Amino acid sequence: MLQPSEIAAIRFGIGLSPMLSGPSDAAGILAQLAQFDQDAIDLPIPPFDMAHPSIAEQRAIGRDRNRANQSGDAAAIEAARVATDALNDAMRDQLRMNLRMTLARGVAARDGFRERLTRFWADHFTVKSRNAGGHHLVTPYVEEAIRPHVAGRFVDLLWSATTHPMMLIYLNQVESFGPNSPLGQSKGRGLNENLARELLELHTLGVGAPYTGDDVLQLAKLLTGLTYTWRDGFAYDARMAEPGAESVLGVTYPADSDLSVVRTLIEDLAVHPATAQHISRKIARYFVADHPDDGLVAVMTDAFVASAGDLMAVYEAMLDHPAAWDPVLQKVKLPLDFVTSGLRALGLTADQVMSLPDNRIHRSFLLPMRVMGQDWERPIGPDGWADEAEAWINPPGMAGRITWALRDPKLILSDLPDPREFVHWALGAEPPEQVLFAARAAETREEGVGIILASAAFQRR
Repeated sequence: MLQPSEIAAIRFGIGLSPMLSGPSDAAGILAQLAQFDQDAIDLPIPPFDMAHPSIAEQRAIGRDRNRANQSGDAAAIEAARVATDALNDAMRDQLRMNLRMTLARGVAARDGFRERLTRFWADHFTVKSRNAGGHHLVTPYVEEAIRPHVAGRFVDLLWSATTHPMMLIYLNQVESFGPNSPLGQSKGRGLNENLARELLELHTLGVGAPYTGDDVLQLAKLLTGLTYTWRDGFAYDARMAEPGAESVLGVTYPADSDLSVVRTLIEDLAVHPATAQHISRKIARYFVADHPDDGLVAVMTDAFVASAGDLMAVYEAMLDHPAAWDPVLQKVKLPLDFVTSGLRALGLTADQVMSLPDNRIHRSFLLPMRVMGQDWERPIGPDGWADEAEAWINPPGMAGRITWALRDPKLILSDLPDPREFVHWALGAEPPEQVLFAARAAETREEGVGIILASAAFQRR
């Protein structure tokens, strides 16, 4: 049976490690989360505005390429081609570095709960690049808009994600014009309801909540003005904003809206009772069980309402509930969690992950995760990655996991551990008897480590 410290590491953290120990109870987990984010300092990921190549750099090279092609100047065309190739190489390198940093943080994390919360909220506020030039900007978005707010107030997290350039671009908010706004009339442009719909359906109230199609329409009008330009970043452009008062969920917001009115609307959505229940159930489902205990969800919802969306209060309610510490592991690790926890169990350090060559990051992580069903920085849609077991326990996905477990550890770590020791590093003091037997019976270290990592016991959290 798993001990509390093992449950804390496996269910609420990245996984067990032979090198790192973590908290064994709710108080310890919360105390770590309340501290400064040291992992982000030790292993820095550049925020969106500092990511290379930026949207502005891509636009500049695109303009140079167009001018060169129009001019017909062979030297200019060749220079533009070289610059474009360098840009594509830089985007590819940054994409791999984003994954490398994420893996390194996972293996080194003492505050595994923060890492998991960052992944949860990044998925809740999913963004995806609409073209190949933006895939490397997803992780900087998470670093800037999500991670700093995971232990704060939900309203601040909601505002940060909603107004971030990546969200505004992904959900076409930059193309939403009030039909009666100055720019809407001069350009003949109209509303785009994507952000309004996802804000209600995914980010706050949830599917089935008490809102109507008219609420979506009115909200879309209220959000006009939120935009992004590659020169100035996030902006509120009143020339795009639909004039007149709008009514959302029975609340009327003033005519001639400005950014403060949008902020008020976001604050109202953040503390709505339906939001409290939706967010609480989703957190419980992510960490504890695909079908979480109703009592657990209820106490989390109550904590959300009573604290006006203080996320630390919601986490505390979850961690203080007995259902959260059920020793039976019910969740299945997503591919990123699987490979990260595998590295952590193997005892890799952040320095070892950072020193892996680019082709190893590509061959042992980017490609295998794609086979397992989780394409790095390319979520399927605005609802993010599924977290139900059946979404991942399928023939292609399991084949990918088994192949990785049996093949890649030896490619990543030259000196594999003795399976008779490793089984306890990976699964705890009392691993399942069948896995323990297989570890002892393995003919080679490679085979034994692979069997343990491929086991059902290691796949669950």
